[in-house]
Amino acid sequence: MTEQTTTPVVRRVDDRHRYEILVDGERAGLTAYRDRGEQRVFFHTEVDDAFAGQGLASILVQEALTDVRASGMRIVPVCPYVAKFLKKHEEFADLTDPVTPEALRWLDGVLGR
Repeated sequence: MTEQTTTPVVRRVDDRHRYEILVDGERAGLTAYRDRGEQRVFFHTEVDDAFAGQGLASILVQEALTDVRASGMRIVPVCPYVAKFLKKHEEFADLTDPVTPEALRWLDGVLGR
């Protein structure tokens, strides 16, 4: 097992509707979203197996939610990981909207599911 030698970097990739976390320039994970008006709906988060156990998902989601706050948008946590993160990090409660059946239908339509 190799040790992480650099600080992970999180970047928003608007044309792919996601935030990515990079370690030594290599994409280690992502959290995907779609924007619905003033809401950023997070629906999937993953970290590649090669980078598991390093706390990268938490860093990724915290940076993504901080970016949402800075943009003046709101969070809809469809992704189970993002929802779990929000339960532990109440500092984002003021910009979190509930997951509603209507939001889920909208997301399914956007994603073609």
